[in-house]
Amino acid sequence: MTNEPLSFPRRSARTQRFTSGAPRAFTVAPDGSRVVFLRSSSGTDRANQLWVLDVAENRERPAADPAALLGGATERLPAAERARRERSREGGAGIVGYATDTAVELASFTLSGRLFTAELRAGTARELRVPGPVIDPRPSPDGRLVAYVAGGALRVVGADGEGDRALAEPESPAGEGSVSYGLAEFIAAEEMGRSRGFWWSPESDSLLVARVDDSPVRRWWISDPARPESEPQRVAYPSAGGANAEVRLFVVGVDGSRTEVSWDRARYPYLAHAHWSAAGAPLILVQARDQRSQLFLAVDPASGSTRMVHADEDPTWLDLFPGVPCWSPGGQLVRIADEGGARVLAFGERPLTGAQLHVRAVLDVSADDVLVAASAGEAAALPETGEVHVYRVNELGVERLSQEPGVHSAVRAGGVTVLVSSALDRPGTQVQVLRGPKSPTTVTSHAEHPGLSPRVTLTQGGARKIPCAVLMPTDYDGDNPLPVLMDPYGGPHGPRVLAAHNAYLTSQWFADQGFAVVVADGRGTPGHSPAWEKAVRDDFTVTLDDQIEALHALAERFPLDLSRVAIRGWSFGGWLAGLAVLRRPDVFHAGIAGAPVTDWRLYDTHYTERYLGDPATNAAVYAESSLVTDEGLSAPAAPHRPLMLVHGLADDNVVAAHTLRLSSALLAAGRPHEVLPLSGVTHMTPQETVAENLLLLQVDFLKRSLGLSSPGATPA
Repeated sequence: MTNEPLSFPRRSARTQRFTSGAPRAFTVAPDGSRVVFLRSSSGTDRANQLWVLDVAENRERPAADPAALLGGATERLPAAERARRERSREGGAGIVGYATDTAVELASFTLSGRLFTAELRAGTARELRVPGPVIDPRPSPDGRLVAYVAGGALRVVGADGEGDRALAEPESPAGEGSVSYGLAEFIAAEEMGRSRGFWWSPESDSLLVARVDDSPVRRWWISDPARPESEPQRVAYPSAGGANAEVRLFVVGVDGSRTEVSWDRARYPYLAHAHWSAAGAPLILVQARDQRSQLFLAVDPASGSTRMVHADEDPTWLDLFPGVPCWSPGGQLVRIADEGGARVLAFGERPLTGAQLHVRAVLDVSADDVLVAASAGEAAALPETGEVHVYRVNELGVERLSQEPGVHSAVRAGGVTVLVSSALDRPGTQVQVLRGPKSPTTVTSHAEHPGLSPRVTLTQGGARKIPCAVLMPTDYDGDNPLPVLMDPYGGPHGPRVLAAHNAYLTSQWFADQGFAVVVADGRGTPGHSPAWEKAVRDDFTVTLDDQIEALHALAERFPLDLSRVAIRGWSFGGWLAGLAVLRRPDVFHAGIAGAPVTDWRLYDTHYTERYLGDPATNAAVYAESSLVTDEGLSAPAAPHRPLMLVHGLADDNVVAAHTLRLSSALLAAGRPHEVLPLSGVTHMTPQETVAENLLLLQVDFLKRSLGLSSPGATPA
């Protein structure tokens, strides 16, 4: 028996891409005395515990341990909780999320659908016996109550476990399970960044509650062909051009009173964001279906009436951003807007930043300033390829808090800032607790070292100055041109060119198999400029043009063998890989398309219609961006390039029908291809052996397809 070291693919899968054991999900007490966070016990342990850092004593202590609370029993997730985790791409276990009261004295969370609370000062935790399975429990601001969702009803219970009762229950639904209170509908959680459906009043006497009726939404069936004895899963999937869930909003008192919030839901059906703080009335952001107009509305809790605080319009589309809209402590509206060709922070009606910054998110708002995450704008003095920094912004100017090159974010309260930083020259993330002039405290990480370091060059390619990362094999001597592997996501919401070590671990592993790996963030990817992102309106195929432009430009500076070029990607990147080999076989010689969106009519409303419009009126636009309707499939003059299609059969985001329809079209056109179905796998691939062998099989396919020597993959 040998004790050979585990391969990188196996270690990457076992450690959740080397994120297990790293601290995350920080909350700072308003007095700055405590920092609450999640962390598992080791780099291979997926079960997160709840931790508290005593700032003054620089001492970490556990506040809740799932193993102890469950008595060693295996955690069992309710279906609704599994769906929530799929929407947020959460692959961890144990305590994966929590909420606190305003003072950060009490935390609530779920395990196996059961409700637990933790007293954060005392470090004790207990279960509250309530009807379940429990979803999204949240303490009231004063810590006396906990609201949660169970069985589609919004319920509330005393923090002492007494007085449990329903505040809003589904009426007789149009179809079983159609109506729920207090949960985000699929489209909000998947595309809008809104993962919750209720918000406490600052006085703890009422809540803003979303009522969702998804009975108008088309029902799809997702089955597991490997388990014919199991019933298919019935899901409400709002595909492009189809009906969305009907979302209404109510102010619900803890005394049982109920008032509906009124706005023009016919014109603005999307409830994109809600905010309720002591600084002002409840604030909601509602969007039109075409996402070209939106309203910021203040709600009168007594009557349910709304008044317009601000309105936005854009001829292309309006983006949604983390942390906004919200009120400043002085009652000013804080938002992020596209003005003068730049993405700026707006305070009231005045922009506080200009074209030097590209604002990505609002992290905190105080009486003195606004804390934002931003990258260098088009007017910046120097490009900072792949970098994201934390800035303090107020009427006096802008100050950068994060200094080293990298990707940074922050959480702040009570004079304490938790700075979370990644850099190219060190693995993982570093978490520092900053307290004015005092020396920073580092929060312990148990994440494993990856065992490899990316040999990466961050640069720009082509006339458009496309952000790029080029990776070479660790032992490459520079003598011979290398076969090329393009490794993009390449589309909206998914920047891949980042000044962060762990962002390139898998790409470096592919490079070490004998490839020059190129990652390019072309038009459509965030972090550059509004015009850059919006260039994909009505035509996703420009993203392929940018991959080709970057490739050819980089070949003038790096030893790239353009006679052997492959491309791989997942989701949008999978679509891009399929598009590349089908439409530009003169450039790309092999492709791996993982979970590709092959027919955009089968993808969801809020995402797809933002970019491609309504399929009923923009049929030609959808056809142009489709792989299934690609006329080039039957073109006899086009060389047939090897294509591997990979898809999880349990995927409820990009359903397996995408790959199956493309495979059928390829077969009908006489085009050889390979299909790798993953039974029981969703849009994520958290299963250890699946994730490992998927990488090994991809390398084997690429070497076979490009005529490289390959010993063959050796799956575990």
